Amino acid sequence: MQSDNLVEIAGVAFGYGARPVLKGINLTARRGQVVAIMGSSGCGKTTLLRLIGGQIKPGQGTVRVAGESVADLDQDGLYRLRRKMGMLFQFGALFTDMSVFDNVAFQLREHTDLPEDAIRDLVLMKLNAVGLRGAAHLMPAELSGGMARRVALARAIALDPMLVMYDEPFAGLDPISLGVTGNLIRRLTDTLGLTSLLVTHDVQESLKIVDYVYFVSEGVIVAEGTADAIRASELPYVHQFVHGEADGPVPFHYPARAYADDLGLGGRDA
Repeated sequence: MQSDNLVEIAGVAFGYGARPVLKGINLTARRGQVVAIMGSSGCGKTTLLRLIGGQIKPGQGTVRVAGESVADLDQDGLYRLRRKMGMLFQFGALFTDMSVFDNVAFQLREHTDLPEDAIRDLVLMKLNAVGLRGAAHLMPAELSGGMARRVALARAIALDPMLVMYDEPFAGLDPISLGVTGNLIRRLTDTLGLTSLLVTHDVQESLKIVDYVYFVSEGVIVAEGTADAIRASELPYVHQFVHGEADGPVPFHYPARAYADDLGLGGRDA
């Protein structure tokens, strides 16, 4: 019987050398869900995506995608699994010397034996889904940031993946492009029946579209829940992050000795 959970991370720990990054992470993403992983820079969010994609292996615990233990797959098995995944990199990462059409066609030409006329129809279908069929002939340098992100999304869904991972999909976008990109992620997830996993700092835009949120701090999950539960959370770290407060569990001031000492005042009255 097929599990409702497409991604299952259980007891995962990982470090770069002697520096621990993740400590006992438990996370699931169900089929058809949009799930966000949030937290401050350096907390291990992107490392989680790399573990799911099999680029790195956990020091402890298991990472399963569609019931398969990613770390236990051989090269052929990992290659096969990755064909069922799409990835939207921060800022799109389009091939600058290829047209919009050829960027989206690249995956189909690389991973299938489809004839060129079938590839053409599929590429135009994917571009139409993100509203850019008319831009098929343009080069990446001719696109706005929001358009480039949408082309990258069309490329990510070219092979009809079961899972799409997004690394900061809202970074650097204007308010209109933010809304368009968020709505696309939600609509494509629902229409295609895939699972979307977002690593993001953009709390407000993400909470409009997600089904579930995990907050990571210092390598552990400190909070999780639906968008409404996260908005209502009174946990100090979550409240600070959601409301963008300057000071709280994440301090505004980097640790330093007494200000008077730095000014050379010592014990004298300032």
